[in-house]
This record gives sequence, structure tokens and C-alpha cells, in this order.
Amino acid sequence: MTVSLRPATEADLMAVGALHQRSRVAAYSSFLPAEALAEPTPEAMGRYWVERLAWEGTDHRMTVAVRDGRLVGFSYLGPDDAGDPDTGLLNAIHLEADEQGRGTGRALMTDALAAMRARGWSRAVLWVLRDNAHARRFYERGGWTATGEERDDRIGAALVPQLRYARKL
Repeated sequence: MTVSLRPATEADLMAVGALHQRSRVAAYSSFLPAEALAEPTPEAMGRYWVERLAWEGTDHRMTVAVRDGRLVGFSYLGPDDAGDPDTGLLNAIHLEADEQGRGTGRALMTDALAAMRARGWSRAVLWVLRDNAHARRFYERGGWTATGEERDDRIGAALVPQLRYARKL
């Protein structure tokens, strides 16, 4: 069966949090220690999304991917975190591990880019974990290029280097 995309609702957010946590563990376990990925719990991640959308819901957009009635992925976008009014930020694309390679991530990216164009942005940016080679290849195949900007963030106690990618819309 095909995947369908729709705007997330408040009722989706606990499931989004659980999916987000599973996706992080699956995607990052080859380069981050298990203790860094143990927190937050899926429930805590769900509460995080409930709170985040309460604050950002007016200028951010979450889309969920559903296959056979099951939530299998999501994307999240909003204004550029550096404040450039012509740029949108793709904050996240996360999938269930068994959904990779089925076109769901590509569908979420295509949808997010179209939503950014519809908002009048001419450029899109994102941050990706430097050591996440799979995600970097995914974005590069989607027309994104590294800008040379780097930053460090934390996942649990682990300091994680990130790279900034950009593309024209």
C-alpha cells in the first residue's frame, strides 16, 4: 500500500515522539553510545513535541506519513534559525527503520520543499549529524550541499558535531 501524507494533529504527537526516539536509536546507534540514546524516553519525546508545537505551531509545520493506518514518519519545518527571512529550516525528517528505502523520506522532503516554496522562501537549510553518513547521502541526492558551517549539539551526554546543508527552492 502507498504512503499518505497529512498535517499532524495534536492526537499524533505522542506517537510522533515514540517514532522520533526509535528513529534516533536506529539511525545513530552506529556512532553514538547507547547511554546517549537512552533518553529521552518515547513518552518524554512525545511531551516534547506537544510542548514544542504549542509554542511554534503558528509558524512551523509538521507533516506525518501514514502507511496502512500506521504512523511511519514525519517532517518538521519552520523559519530559518539564523533569522534569514528568505530561508526556511527543515528541522527534521524521521522514519521508522523499516520504512527506509521505500520512498517515504523522499515524499516527506518533496512535501516540505513545496511547503517552503509556498511560504515564499527561496532557500532551505538544515542541520545533519556529521557522522550520519546515511542521512547526508539522502540529502545530497535531494539536491542539498554542505555550506561549510558546523556546530556542536548534545544528544544525551554526547557532544555531536553537525553540518549545515542548503539548497535553492
